[in-house]
Amino acid sequence: MEERAALLRPVQKSQQTPQNTPSDNNKRRPGAISSPDVSSPDNSAAERQKVYVLDTNVLIHDPNSVVNFDEHRVVIPMTVLEELDKLKSGKSNIAADCRAAIRLIDKVLGNASPEEIEVGVPISRPQRPDGSLSVLMPRQVSEQAPLLPEHLNDNRIINDIAALIERDPDRHYVLVTKDINMRLKARACGIDAEDYHTDQLLSDIGQMTRGYFEVAGSLWDRVDQVETIQEGCDTLHRISHGLLVSEILGEEVFPNQYLIDEQGFVGRIASIDQGVVTILHLKRSALMEQHAWGLKPINIHQAIALHLLLDPDIHLVTLTGAAGSGKTILALAAAIEMTVEQRRFNKIIATRSTPPLAEEHGFLPGTEEEKMDPWLGAINDNIEALHLNDENPGGSIEYVKERANIQFKALNYIRGRSFQRSLILIDESQNLTPHQMKAIITRAGEGSKVVCLGNLAQIDTPYLTATSSGLTYMTERFKGFSYGGSVQLNGVPRSLLAEYAEQNL
Repeated sequence: MEERAALLRPVQKSQQTPQNTPSDNNKRRPGAISSPDVSSPDNSAAERQKVYVLDTNVLIHDPNSVVNFDEHRVVIPMTVLEELDKLKSGKSNIAADCRAAIRLIDKVLGNASPEEIEVGVPISRPQRPDGSLSVLMPRQVSEQAPLLPEHLNDNRIINDIAALIERDPDRHYVLVTKDINMRLKARACGIDAEDYHTDQLLSDIGQMTRGYFEVAGSLWDRVDQVETIQEGCDTLHRISHGLLVSEILGEEVFPNQYLIDEQGFVGRIASIDQGVVTILHLKRSALMEQHAWGLKPINIHQAIALHLLLDPDIHLVTLTGAAGSGKTILALAAAIEMTVEQRRFNKIIATRSTPPLAEEHGFLPGTEEEKMDPWLGAINDNIEALHLNDENPGGSIEYVKERANIQFKALNYIRGRSFQRSLILIDESQNLTPHQMKAIITRAGEGSKVVCLGNLAQIDTPYLTATSSGLTYMTERFKGFSYGGSVQLNGVPRSLLAEYAEQNL
């Protein structure tokens, strides 16, 4: 026991002062263990000793999370390693993320001795301050009784942190977990706890770009100077970036966002260069008369969404909105139009996130497509909706599936593949983590287009929120991408009943 206690003694106080850590709240929460008075001269020393203890769900959410805490010390409890070990087998996304996290931890720890691991193995990163990584051994049997019953792994982790704080009160230990209930339990035990914020680009979902700006009155009544030129069939307006942002819209603009005023003007931001914004003039009547596989937009928001979907120069489109706003049927109609009529793509790859209990897809009979059919029912429903008025709807549906080469793929089997000249349709993408979203989008090969659909009000994954969803992360990361665009659809045109239910239930 004395030997173990010697191994757990604090690291020498030579660490750098933490600065701008992604998950650092900058202020100690009230009631935190060993929280010094703000006026105490030892406060800066305590801040230098901040240590982050990671829960299993953080490593699954982001397998690279251990290297994202700058110069701070990161601790992985032994219970977390055991949970990763149990979850690492199989072809599910969770299993793949567990294996990636384990490999990274092994790479950092390398051949370090047990003593070095408990003290902290340096995490070397180019052009970034070095942190350290250590493993927290379970609390000793001879120590005081645990705070919580140890029949749950979450309780064991909290008890281990509490025992560590008692042995080493000079450090500020913070539990980082995606599990809100575990954070509540930890705080009740006097342990600071917080969510993993590194990949959260927004603090409020209301800050997310809608993809368009609605201007009251006339846009041109507010513009003092504009240069209008004609390039072929296109009419372009050039106005001052500062005027548009500061005096008219009040926020930053990005390529492929739309401007809509009450006088009927619709424009799309074509470029932003050297303080000048170039706006492509679009005719509202022409936008509303667009059609894809017989489908026409119902409102201006659907019209600009269809305009983005059909644009051959746009490689990534994100459509968000409430249930029934037309996301799936617009994307599917555009996909069939571009694949069957325009022959721009060889196939349509339809996929979506699936509930954890179904991730292995082993309990359903049949092929991969048949196993995915229950989860991609919305795709089939919308194919049927596009052909309701046909003389032989059943024959039309089979014809479209064959001609458009629509393939249903499970996310578990997309890793490692590359899709050339394909339109990749990702439904229910609000349930994906940023890491999973990256894994899918990077599958797009030459000549491919990715369309992400999602409703941030219907997140089914327990450890995701609207601000931490991969859909939000991807939308914000790509808003400056010249070959991508996003539109937040409004209204519920599915039916009068659906609209009334959306507003009153």
